[in-house]
Amino acid sequence: MDLQHRPGGKTGSGGLASASETNLDRRERMRQLALETINLNKDPYFMKNHLGSYECKLCLTLHNNEGSYLAHTQGKKHQANLARRAAKEAKDAPAQPAPEKAKVEIKKFVKIGRPGYKVTKQRDPETMQQSLLFQIDYPEIADIIIPRHRFMAAYEQKVEPPDRKWQYLLFAAEPYETIAFKVPSREVDKDPKKLWTYWNKETKQFFLQFAFKLDQKLNQPTLPPPPTNQPRSLPLPQRMPPPPPPVVPPMSLAGMMPPRPPPPMGPPPVAPPPIPPPSSLPPHGPPPSAPLPTAPPPPPVPPPVRLPSVPNIPHPSVPPPPPPPPMPN
Repeated sequence: MDLQHRPGGKTGSGGLASASETNLDRRERMRQLALETINLNKDPYFMKNHLGSYECKLCLTLHNNEGSYLAHTQGKKHQANLARRAAKEAKDAPAQPAPEKAKVEIKKFVKIGRPGYKVTKQRDPETMQQSLLFQIDYPEIADIIIPRHRFMAAYEQKVEPPDRKWQYLLFAAEPYETIAFKVPSREVDKDPKKLWTYWNKETKQFFLQFAFKLDQKLNQPTLPPPPTNQPRSLPLPQRMPPPPPPVVPPMSLAGMMPPRPPPPMGPPPVAPPPIPPPSSLPPHGPPPSAPLPTAPPPPPVPPPVRLPSVPNIPHPSVPPPPPPPPMPN
């Protein structure tokens, strides 16, 4: 029989496994995996008999190996028997009472009424914090009892409809009734210098003082209003200042001098055109031997006289007269 040239066979390897051999190998592999996670020594229903086989004491079944027993424990019959056994044990077990919760006994005493009180509004001159000072009188209080106080939110009480804007300050002491004061629901300053209590055993008076924290919204500087999209009216343009008044000339000793004319506002004076030569004159002009007429010289300008009582006012600059035209030879 040729065992090397069969289909699917390789030289040096065994033959193809049959279906039974494959199933046996699979069960052995599953048994090894189950033994790694499950300890049969701790199973109360696993038992090995004198024949070398294994039994299930719960279901009364017989198994040839450990793998068969492990497969049986995952089956429907074994799981149903486990549930039935657990229900029976729970029914037969005596009912154990639930552990009792610790109860706080309510102390009962005869109340004799409300204590007297006095409330004083204060303000710290340095920090400008608002504070309240409470004085509660307990003349009939026992010597071993010290009054207590507590802040309560508006949602903890059931006497009035809850309002988030208010909170309550409670004072309690036996045998008096508990009294509460309605104060604004603002944050209380926990500084020991701001929040303190004092119990005077001699006068039987209880004092409490606390201060509210400053509101940060009030301390912030006010900001300017936001700019609007509306166009702003522009300021009117300023007019040009008027021209200065004319300068008054100084007075002379002889009398008042006539005021000088103001300087011309137009263009500067232009010199007259030159006189053409004699050859270009017409025939009816003056003879060549006669002298040409000349323009009279301008009158002399008197110098200004300064008076001690009159301030020194500068004269306006006057342009000099134009030069005379050149004389022909």
